[in-house]
Amino acid sequence: MTKGPIHDLCIRLGHDFVQTDLLTQALTHPSVVQGRAPRRSTPYERLEFLGDRVLGLVVADMLFHRFPTEPEGALARRHAALVRRESLAVIAGTIGLAACLTLSKGEEDAGGRANPGLLADACEAVIGAVYADAGFDVAARFVRAAWTPLMDATAAPPKDAKTALQEWAQGLGKPLPVYVVAGQDGPPHDPTFVVSVTVEGVDPVNGSGASKRVAEQAAAAALLEKVKE
Repeated sequence: MTKGPIHDLCIRLGHDFVQTDLLTQALTHPSVVQGRAPRRSTPYERLEFLGDRVLGLVVADMLFHRFPTEPEGALARRHAALVRRESLAVIAGTIGLAACLTLSKGEEDAGGRANPGLLADACEAVIGAVYADAGFDVAARFVRAAWTPLMDATAAPPKDAKTALQEWAQGLGKPLPVYVVAGQDGPPHDPTFVVSVTVEGVDPVNGSGASKRVAEQAAAAALLEKVKE
């Protein structure tokens, strides 16, 4: 492979691809091919789906063995923090992923290479490509090496957004936050819930997710961000 950003990426991944088209697909944003054909899942999105599952399993295994006395709830909070968009974007930065991406002109002009959400999705796609090319052990080796520093950086389990919001409200002598389902979209087998959260003295904020619980967490996180501004 010619030396350059992609060569450096493979070194950081610890893997030389046999099926190089998998890496190409993982680095080609859907915006490049959208509009050329009827909308359907792209190889990038399929690899992203696969990488998300590989990452989730490896991080769960790491946490299970690293913190043998912690209860499920604490492990779940650690897990959520380690696989969220912000963490993936950090890893994307450490492996130089932005320079390797193929983006449409519109996405490029919009600053896609610095977009945390785009970088997070691409990072998952690359993990999926490594898994598809070399199997679980090779993909897990990269995830363990890349995510261990993030895991080491947090001594205590992070608080979930609802708990943090409740503690913030109580610290100011306010009543507990109130959550209300504000809407539901999508088919019954794949719904999206919209939840509104209100704290006395603060305008309501909405959050959405595939379940009421996820939507509540999203709403709580959004309100926390609002009150910290």
